[in-house]
Amino acid sequence: MAWWKYVSSRKIFWPLVALAVLMAFNLFFTPKFFRIEVKEGHLYGNVIDIIKNSAPIMLLAIGLTLVIATKGIDISVGSIVAISAGVVAMLLGGDLLGVPKYPIWIAMGTAILVSVLAGMWNGMLVSRIGMQPIIATLILSVAGRGIAMVTTNALIVWLYIKPFRIYGQGYLLGLPFSLYIIAVLLILTALVTRRTALGLFIEAVGINPTAARFAGINAKNIIFGVYAFSGFCAGISGLIVCSTVMSADGNNAGAGYELSAILAVVLGGTSLNGGKFYLLGSMVGALIVQTLTTTIYAFGVPPEIAQVVIALVVLVISLLQSGKFRTMIAGFFGKRELAI
Repeated sequence: MAWWKYVSSRKIFWPLVALAVLMAFNLFFTPKFFRIEVKEGHLYGNVIDIIKNSAPIMLLAIGLTLVIATKGIDISVGSIVAISAGVVAMLLGGDLLGVPKYPIWIAMGTAILVSVLAGMWNGMLVSRIGMQPIIATLILSVAGRGIAMVTTNALIVWLYIKPFRIYGQGYLLGLPFSLYIIAVLLILTALVTRRTALGLFIEAVGINPTAARFAGINAKNIIFGVYAFSGFCAGISGLIVCSTVMSADGNNAGAGYELSAILAVVLGGTSLNGGKFYLLGSMVGALIVQTLTTTIYAFGVPPEIAQVVIALVVLVISLLQSGKFRTMIAGFFGKRELAI
Protein backbone atom coordinates (compact mmCIF):
# COMPACT_ATOMS: atom_id res chain seq x y z
CA MET A 1 0.00 0.00 0.00
CA ALA A 2 2.97 2.27 -0.52
CA TRP A 3 1.19 3.95 -3.43
CA TRP A 4 -1.77 4.82 -1.16
CA LYS A 5 0.49 6.43 1.41
CA TYR A 6 2.18 8.43 -1.33
CA VAL A 7 -1.08 9.58 -2.92
CA SER A 8 -2.88 10.35 0.35
CA SER A 9 0.11 12.32 1.61
CA ARG A 10 -0.19 14.80 -1.27
CA LYS A 11 -1.79 18.05 -0.16
CA ILE A 12 -4.00 18.20 -3.24
CA PHE A 13 -5.43 14.72 -2.63
CA TRP A 14 -7.93 15.47 0.15
CA PRO A 15 -9.30 18.68 -1.43
CA LEU A 16 -9.93 16.69 -4.62
CA VAL A 17 -11.61 13.93 -2.58
CA ALA A 18 -13.85 16.50 -0.88
CA LEU A 19 -14.80 18.03 -4.25
CA ALA A 20 -15.45 14.57 -5.71
CA VAL A 21 -17.71 13.66 -2.77
CA LEU A 22 -19.72 16.85 -3.24
CA MET A 23 -20.05 16.16 -6.95
CA ALA A 24 -21.09 12.55 -6.31
CA PHE A 25 -23.71 13.71 -3.82
CA ASN A 26 -25.19 16.07 -6.41
CA LEU A 27 -25.09 13.32 -9.02
CA PHE A 28 -27.52 11.22 -6.97
CA PHE A 29 -29.57 13.82 -5.11
CA THR A 30 -29.68 16.96 -7.27
CA PRO A 31 -31.76 16.50 -10.44
CA LYS A 32 -30.01 17.54 -13.64
CA PHE A 33 -27.02 18.90 -11.70
CA PHE A 34 -24.56 17.81 -14.41
CA ARG A 35 -26.83 18.69 -17.29
CA ILE A 36 -25.05 21.06 -19.68
CA GLU A 37 -26.82 22.75 -22.58
CA VAL A 38 -25.56 24.77 -25.49
CA LYS A 39 -27.42 28.03 -26.07
CA GLU A 40 -26.28 30.64 -28.55
CA GLY A 41 -22.93 28.91 -28.76
CA HIS A 42 -22.35 29.02 -24.98
CA LEU A 43 -22.35 26.28 -22.37
CA TYR A 44 -24.98 26.54 -19.64
CA GLY A 45 -25.56 24.44 -16.54
CA ASN A 46 -24.89 24.15 -12.83
CA VAL A 47 -21.25 23.14 -13.28
CA ILE A 48 -20.60 26.11 -15.56
CA ASP A 49 -22.33 28.41 -13.09
CA ILE A 50 -20.15 27.12 -10.25
CA ILE A 51 -17.00 27.87 -12.22
CA LYS A 52 -18.29 31.28 -13.25
CA ASN A 53 -19.50 32.29 -9.78
CA SER A 54 -16.28 31.16 -8.10
CA ALA A 55 -14.12 33.33 -10.38
CA PRO A 56 -13.81 36.34 -8.00
CA ILE A 57 -12.90 34.05 -5.08
CA MET A 58 -10.35 32.17 -7.20
CA LEU A 59 -8.62 35.42 -8.11
CA LEU A 60 -8.50 36.52 -4.48
CA ALA A 61 -7.23 33.07 -3.47
CA ILE A 62 -4.25 33.32 -5.84
CA GLY A 63 -3.00 36.46 -4.09
CA LEU A 64 -3.93 35.28 -0.61
CA THR A 65 -2.06 32.00 -1.10
CA LEU A 66 1.23 33.89 -1.33
CA VAL A 67 0.32 36.18 1.57
CA ILE A 68 -0.57 33.26 3.81
CA ALA A 69 2.61 31.46 2.73
CA THR A 70 4.58 34.26 4.39
CA LYS A 71 2.60 33.64 7.59
CA GLY A 72 0.49 36.70 6.91
CA ILE A 73 -3.19 37.37 6.32
CA ASP A 74 -5.14 39.90 4.30
CA ILE A 75 -8.72 40.55 5.36
CA SER A 76 -8.98 43.74 3.32
CA VAL A 77 -9.35 42.11 -0.10
CA GLY A 78 -13.14 42.34 0.02
CA SER A 79 -12.92 46.11 0.51
CA ILE A 80 -10.32 46.39 -2.26
CA VAL A 81 -12.77 44.58 -4.56
CA ALA A 82 -15.34 47.28 -3.73
CA ILE A 83 -12.81 50.05 -4.36
CA SER A 84 -11.80 48.57 -7.71
CA ALA A 85 -15.43 48.19 -8.78
CA GLY A 86 -16.22 51.73 -7.66
CA VAL A 87 -13.27 53.29 -9.49
CA VAL A 88 -13.93 51.53 -12.80
CA ALA A 89 -17.65 52.32 -12.58
CA MET A 90 -17.11 56.02 -11.92
CA LEU A 91 -14.52 56.35 -14.68
CA LEU A 92 -16.67 54.55 -17.23
CA GLY A 93 -19.76 56.47 -16.19
CA GLY A 94 -23.45 55.67 -16.41
CA ASP A 95 -24.36 57.15 -19.79
CA LEU A 96 -27.59 55.52 -21.03
CA LEU A 97 -26.23 55.78 -24.56
CA GLY A 98 -23.34 53.49 -23.63
CA VAL A 99 -20.64 56.11 -24.16
CA PRO A 100 -17.90 55.85 -21.49
CA LYS A 101 -16.33 58.92 -19.90
CA TYR A 102 -12.87 57.42 -20.39
CA PRO A 103 -11.65 54.53 -22.56
CA ILE A 104 -12.26 51.14 -20.97
CA TRP A 105 -8.56 50.32 -20.76
CA ILE A 106 -7.85 53.54 -18.85
CA ALA A 107 -10.70 52.91 -16.41
CA MET A 108 -9.63 49.31 -15.81
CA GLY A 109 -5.95 50.21 -15.54
CA THR A 110 -6.70 52.92 -13.00
CA ALA A 111 -8.84 50.57 -10.91
CA ILE A 112 -6.07 47.97 -10.84
CA LEU A 113 -3.45 50.63 -10.04
CA VAL A 114 -5.50 51.87 -7.09
CA SER A 115 -5.89 48.29 -5.89
CA VAL A 116 -2.14 47.69 -6.10
CA LEU A 117 -1.55 50.88 -4.10
CA ALA A 118 -3.96 49.58 -1.48
CA GLY A 119 -2.01 46.32 -1.34
CA MET A 120 1.25 48.29 -1.07
CA TRP A 121 -0.24 50.18 1.87
CA ASN A 122 -0.87 46.89 3.63
CA GLY A 123 2.62 45.71 2.72
CA MET A 124 4.19 48.85 4.12
CA LEU A 125 2.35 48.55 7.43
CA VAL A 126 3.33 44.89 7.80
CA SER A 127 6.88 44.86 6.43
CA ARG A 128 8.12 48.36 7.25
CA ILE A 129 6.10 49.48 10.28
CA GLY A 130 5.96 46.00 11.77
CA MET A 131 2.21 45.81 12.43
CA GLN A 132 0.52 42.46 12.88
CA PRO A 133 -0.94 41.48 9.48
CA ILE A 134 -4.49 41.06 10.78
CA ILE A 135 -4.43 44.53 12.36
CA ALA A 136 -2.82 46.21 9.36
CA THR A 137 -5.31 44.74 6.92
CA LEU A 138 -8.23 45.30 9.30
CA ILE A 139 -7.52 49.02 9.04
CA LEU A 140 -7.95 48.96 5.27
CA SER A 141 -10.85 46.53 5.54
CA VAL A 142 -12.79 49.14 7.51
CA ALA A 143 -11.45 52.26 5.79
CA GLY A 144 -11.71 50.64 2.36
CA ARG A 145 -15.49 50.40 2.63
CA GLY A 146 -15.60 54.10 3.36
CA ILE A 147 -13.31 54.82 0.41
CA ALA A 148 -15.52 52.73 -1.87
CA MET A 149 -18.63 54.57 -0.61
CA VAL A 150 -16.98 57.95 -1.19
CA THR A 151 -15.86 56.86 -4.67
CA THR A 152 -19.43 55.99 -5.66
CA ASN A 153 -20.98 58.87 -3.68
CA ALA A 154 -22.74 56.24 -1.53
CA LEU A 155 -24.87 55.27 -4.54
CA ILE A 156 -25.21 52.20 -6.70
CA VAL A 157 -23.57 53.18 -9.98
CA TRP A 158 -25.06 51.42 -12.99
CA LEU A 159 -23.12 50.83 -16.18
CA TYR A 160 -24.37 50.65 -19.76
CA ILE A 161 -21.05 50.05 -21.49
CA LYS A 162 -21.68 46.82 -23.42
CA PRO A 163 -18.02 45.98 -24.24
CA PHE A 164 -17.28 45.89 -20.50
CA ARG A 165 -19.74 43.01 -20.03
CA ILE A 166 -17.34 40.45 -21.49
CA TYR A 167 -15.16 40.23 -18.37
CA GLY A 168 -17.93 39.03 -16.09
CA GLN A 169 -20.69 37.89 -18.44
CA GLY A 170 -18.89 37.05 -21.67
CA TYR A 171 -17.98 33.67 -23.13
CA LEU A 172 -15.09 32.48 -25.26
CA LEU A 173 -15.19 29.11 -27.03
CA GLY A 174 -18.29 28.26 -25.01
CA LEU A 175 -16.68 28.86 -21.60
CA PRO A 176 -16.95 31.90 -19.29
CA PHE A 177 -14.37 34.53 -20.23
CA SER A 178 -13.45 34.98 -16.57
CA LEU A 179 -12.11 31.41 -16.58
CA TYR A 180 -9.43 32.43 -19.08
CA ILE A 181 -8.44 35.40 -16.92
CA ILE A 182 -7.99 33.04 -13.96
CA ALA A 183 -6.01 30.55 -16.06
CA VAL A 184 -3.61 33.21 -17.34
CA LEU A 185 -3.01 34.70 -13.89
CA LEU A 186 -2.64 31.26 -12.29
CA ILE A 187 -0.16 30.04 -14.91
CA LEU A 188 1.93 33.21 -14.74
CA THR A 189 1.97 33.11 -10.93
CA ALA A 190 2.94 29.44 -10.93
CA LEU A 191 5.72 30.04 -13.45
CA VAL A 192 7.16 32.94 -11.47
CA THR A 193 6.98 31.17 -8.12
CA ARG A 194 7.99 27.67 -9.25
CA ARG A 195 10.41 28.34 -12.08
CA THR A 196 12.37 30.99 -10.20
CA ALA A 197 13.72 31.25 -6.66
CA LEU A 198 10.88 33.58 -5.63
CA GLY A 199 8.62 30.75 -4.47
CA LEU A 200 11.41 29.34 -2.32
CA PHE A 201 12.04 32.78 -0.83
CA ILE A 202 8.34 33.18 0.02
CA GLU A 203 8.23 29.79 1.72
CA ALA A 204 11.48 30.51 3.58
CA VAL A 205 10.08 33.78 4.93
CA GLY A 206 6.94 31.99 6.07
CA ILE A 207 8.83 29.22 7.82
CA ASN A 208 11.43 31.39 9.57
CA PRO A 209 11.86 35.05 8.58
CA THR A 210 14.90 35.48 10.81
CA ALA A 211 16.73 32.54 9.27
CA ALA A 212 15.69 33.75 5.82
CA ARG A 213 17.19 37.15 6.55
CA PHE A 214 20.47 35.59 7.69
CA ALA A 215 20.46 33.56 4.47
CA GLY A 216 20.49 36.80 2.49
CA ILE A 217 16.77 36.98 1.65
CA ASN A 218 15.23 40.44 1.92
CA ALA A 219 12.18 39.34 3.92
CA LYS A 220 10.72 42.86 4.06
CA ASN A 221 10.65 43.20 0.29
CA ILE A 222 9.16 39.72 -0.12
CA ILE A 223 6.35 40.52 2.33
CA PHE A 224 5.77 43.93 0.75
CA GLY A 225 5.57 42.33 -2.69
CA VAL A 226 3.04 39.62 -1.81
CA TYR A 227 0.65 42.16 -0.28
CA ALA A 228 0.94 44.34 -3.38
CA PHE A 229 0.21 41.26 -5.51
CA SER A 230 -2.78 40.44 -3.33
CA GLY A 231 -4.10 43.94 -4.03
CA PHE A 232 -3.54 43.37 -7.75
CA CYS A 233 -5.57 40.13 -7.66
CA ALA A 234 -8.32 41.87 -5.68
CA GLY A 235 -8.39 44.65 -8.28
CA ILE A 236 -8.98 42.18 -11.12
CA SER A 237 -11.62 40.44 -9.01
CA GLY A 238 -13.36 43.79 -8.54
CA LEU A 239 -13.49 44.32 -12.31
CA ILE A 240 -15.15 40.94 -12.79
CA VAL A 241 -17.63 41.60 -9.98
CA CYS A 242 -18.54 44.97 -11.50
CA SER A 243 -18.80 43.50 -14.99
CA THR A 244 -21.00 40.64 -13.82
CA VAL A 245 -23.74 42.87 -12.39
CA MET A 246 -22.82 45.96 -14.45
CA SER A 247 -22.91 48.10 -11.35
CA ALA A 248 -20.81 49.11 -8.35
CA ASP A 249 -22.08 49.14 -4.78
CA GLY A 250 -19.45 50.39 -2.35
CA ASN A 251 -21.30 48.98 0.62
CA ASN A 252 -21.92 45.43 -0.61
CA ALA A 253 -19.46 44.65 -3.43
CA GLY A 254 -17.02 42.01 -2.26
CA ALA A 255 -18.64 41.68 1.17
CA GLY A 256 -17.52 38.45 2.82
CA TYR A 257 -15.20 37.56 -0.07
CA GLU A 258 -12.12 37.72 2.13
CA LEU A 259 -13.41 34.93 4.37
CA SER A 260 -14.38 32.72 1.44
CA ALA A 261 -10.98 33.26 -0.18
CA ILE A 262 -9.07 32.50 3.02
CA LEU A 263 -11.20 29.40 3.47
CA ALA A 264 -10.43 28.32 -0.11
CA VAL A 265 -6.69 28.69 0.50
CA VAL A 266 -6.81 26.70 3.74
CA LEU A 267 -9.00 23.97 2.22
CA GLY A 268 -6.49 23.80 -0.62
CA GLY A 269 -3.75 22.72 1.77
CA THR A 270 -1.86 25.95 2.50
CA SER A 271 -1.27 26.26 6.24
CA LEU A 272 -1.99 29.50 8.11
CA ASN A 273 1.32 28.88 9.87
CA GLY A 274 3.12 29.82 6.67
CA GLY A 275 5.62 27.90 4.59
CA LYS A 276 4.71 25.73 1.61
CA PHE A 277 1.84 26.91 -0.55
CA TYR A 278 -0.34 25.20 -3.14
CA LEU A 279 -1.84 27.44 -5.81
CA LEU A 280 -3.74 24.64 -7.54
CA GLY A 281 -5.08 23.50 -4.18
CA SER A 282 -6.45 26.99 -3.57
CA MET A 283 -8.35 26.78 -6.86
CA VAL A 284 -9.84 23.46 -5.80
CA GLY A 285 -10.70 25.01 -2.43
CA ALA A 286 -12.59 27.82 -4.14
CA LEU A 287 -14.55 25.26 -6.17
CA ILE A 288 -15.36 23.36 -2.96
CA VAL A 289 -16.72 26.51 -1.31
CA GLN A 290 -18.86 27.44 -4.34
CA THR A 291 -20.06 23.87 -4.96
CA LEU A 292 -21.02 23.46 -1.32
CA THR A 293 -22.90 26.77 -1.34
CA THR A 294 -24.70 25.90 -4.59
CA THR A 295 -25.63 22.44 -3.30
CA ILE A 296 -27.07 23.74 -0.04
CA TYR A 297 -29.17 26.42 -1.70
CA ALA A 298 -30.35 23.92 -4.34
CA PHE A 299 -32.03 22.00 -1.50
CA GLY A 300 -33.83 25.11 -0.31
CA VAL A 301 -31.93 25.35 2.97
CA PRO A 302 -32.61 28.72 4.66
CA PRO A 303 -29.58 31.08 4.63
CA GLU A 304 -29.28 31.14 8.42
CA ILE A 305 -29.07 27.33 8.54
CA ALA A 306 -26.95 27.10 5.41
CA GLN A 307 -24.05 28.86 7.12
CA VAL A 308 -24.07 26.27 9.91
CA VAL A 309 -24.10 23.40 7.41
CA ILE A 310 -21.21 24.97 5.48
CA ALA A 311 -19.23 25.37 8.70
CA LEU A 312 -19.76 21.73 9.65
CA VAL A 313 -18.72 20.45 6.22
CA VAL A 314 -15.64 22.68 6.25
CA LEU A 315 -14.76 21.33 9.71
CA VAL A 316 -14.94 17.75 8.44
CA ILE A 317 -12.81 18.55 5.37
CA SER A 318 -10.22 20.35 7.49
CA LEU A 319 -10.01 17.42 9.90
CA LEU A 320 -9.50 14.99 7.02
CA GLN A 321 -6.62 17.15 5.79
CA SER A 322 -4.92 16.94 9.17
CA GLY A 323 -2.32 14.18 9.25
CA LYS A 324 -2.38 14.16 13.05
CA PHE A 325 -6.14 13.69 13.11
CA ARG A 326 -6.00 10.81 10.61
CA THR A 327 -3.21 9.18 12.62
CA MET A 328 -5.21 9.59 15.81
CA ILE A 329 -8.31 8.01 14.27
CA ALA A 330 -6.27 5.16 12.80
CA GLY A 331 -4.70 4.55 16.19
CA PHE A 332 -8.08 4.63 17.90
CA PHE A 333 -9.58 2.00 15.61
CA GLY A 334 -6.39 -0.02 15.81
CA LYS A 335 -6.63 -0.19 19.58
CA ARG A 336 -10.28 -1.20 19.36
CA GLU A 337 -9.42 -4.05 17.03
CA LEU A 338 -6.76 -5.24 19.45
CA ALA A 339 -9.23 -5.04 22.32
CA ILE A 340 -11.75 -7.11 20.41
